[in-house]
Amino acid sequence: MSDLRVASLKGRKPGSAPSLPDGAVVSGATTSTSFSGNVTGNVTGTATGKVTGNVTGNITGAAGTFSGNVSIGGTITYEDVTSIDSVGVITARDGIRIGAGQSVSAVSGIVTYYGDGSGLTGVESGVVNFVASGTIPNGATVIIKTDGTVGIITQTGSANPSVGTVETFRTFNTVPSSAYDASSGRVVITWSEWNGSAYSGKAIVGTVDPSDNSIDFGSVATFNNGQSSYQNVTYVGSGKVVVAYTDSNQFTGRAKVGTVDPSNNSITFGGAGTFNNRTTDLKSVSNGNGKVVIVYTDAQSGAGDKGTAVVGTVNGTSISFGSEVIFNTGLTYRFACAYDSTNDKVVVCYQDQNNSSSGRAKVGTISGTSISFGSETIFSSTNTDGMAAAYDSSNKKVVVAYENSSGGAGSGKAIVGTVSGTSISFGTEVVFNSSTTHTGITYDSAKEKIIIAYGGSAKIGTVSNTTINFGTAVQYYSAATYYNSPVYDSTNGRVVITYRAGVSDHGFASVLTTNSIETNLTAENYIGIAAEAIANTATGKITVVGGTNTGQTGLTTAQTYYVQTNGTLATSAGNPSVVAGTAISSTKIVVR
Repeated sequence: MSDLRVASLKGRKPGSAPSLPDGAVVSGATTSTSFSGNVTGNVTGTATGKVTGNVTGNITGAAGTFSGNVSIGGTITYEDVTSIDSVGVITARDGIRIGAGQSVSAVSGIVTYYGDGSGLTGVESGVVNFVASGTIPNGATVIIKTDGTVGIITQTGSANPSVGTVETFRTFNTVPSSAYDASSGRVVITWSEWNGSAYSGKAIVGTVDPSDNSIDFGSVATFNNGQSSYQNVTYVGSGKVVVAYTDSNQFTGRAKVGTVDPSNNSITFGGAGTFNNRTTDLKSVSNGNGKVVIVYTDAQSGAGDKGTAVVGTVNGTSISFGSEVIFNTGLTYRFACAYDSTNDKVVVCYQDQNNSSSGRAKVGTISGTSISFGSETIFSSTNTDGMAAAYDSSNKKVVVAYENSSGGAGSGKAIVGTVSGTSISFGTEVVFNSSTTHTGITYDSAKEKIIIAYGGSAKIGTVSNTTINFGTAVQYYSAATYYNSPVYDSTNGRVVITYRAGVSDHGFASVLTTNSIETNLTAENYIGIAAEAIANTATGKITVVGGTNTGQTGLTTAQTYYVQTNGTLATSAGNPSVVAGTAISSTKIVVR
């Protein structure tokens, strides 16, 4: 074989390529501006143009760009890949494995998972990011605001009342009762006054000065010169009050209509109406529409001291009565009455001395000049005395306060009643004081609070469902008081308590301001508990419904906790009643 050395090979004709039909073996480098056909062996250099066909072996290069689809039948191994930027969807048929300590996160916005999530573990659920309005500590209860931010629960004010100076309205031995005349904005006080031989009936009108919680009184008026051992006054509407009382030594049951003159704080009375021939105990209540219900012990010969009621109708300055109705055939004393304005019912409470002197109640329905009663309910099975009742129109509940021997001698208790049709049911007794005397009660409709006065002290109660919670007691008189009779002055937003006290048992009055708690918590705006500390205007995590918050201390496992008006958690409901969640350990609570 011989060698052929030439400068170039050309075709026979100009512009044509030579043909090598049996091929060519080249042991050195081959350089060409273009190439067509199969290549076997290594190709080193830059290939410009299309490579069409199969490539067997390795392709090594610094970079590669593909404008179309690339299909790889085997395995791609990456020794050091910093990131993969995919515009479309990545489908991993056999799963994706992420190294320890690494994470999946969004470049911006929210990562959305599609599926039922049943196979996910280690995922933080029940947590939502919110912007904080004010600094929020870890574990604090929070509300959502109208602008979509969240903040801590706050409260201002006090649940305890404040009191003015003691006012003296009479320097005689008195047994007072009081009512508020809403039309004139005046407090009317009536009392039995010992004159040396009998308890005559007296009355006085007072105006509250809210600037210093004082009272300006008018002149004393007499509604009965004879014996008036039992008396009670109530406002019946249209600028009228009715005072019911027992008259003379025979204790005849009578009543008079009183009309207040606000120009000089005076009161005048019309003629007496007789409803019973022998009355030994009584209380009265009105529907505010010219009707008054008087309940009393009928002590007539043969009557047997039965519990009796009668309806009085006011016409101008006179009063007339319908027929007497017996509501309890046993020995019945120590009455308390309240008018349920929602159901238009009268609730009568009484002591049944034939049955352990237990506390009982019935619902009465006024029809014309008569009244009918439903079934009897026992609210206290042991000795019950010194009863008083008021109606909470906001919560639509009757609250009864009384002295009861079952919790210690003369302990003060309260109970919440709910009227349904012609019957009443009660919650559980609540002790508001370990010992008490001559309990009185009223309702502050502006602050939606119950005020109980007893023995020279007062407490504010908040009704929640079928129970009542009390604040700290405030003292309105430095010694024991008796026949405490509080009323709410809606004109001035004050509570006036009249009572007997002092060495000579004189008549006194004290004015209370029913302080209240203001809170930003409502029954709807509680959103959850902070899962971390969040700075003002920063975005942070809030544990919401279904999530578990771990920022708590001192919880009792398996207890339901309620959000209080100051943001704390407690096992009893506040007002409003807002459930925070259920504790699953001392430090964890499931929000619900």
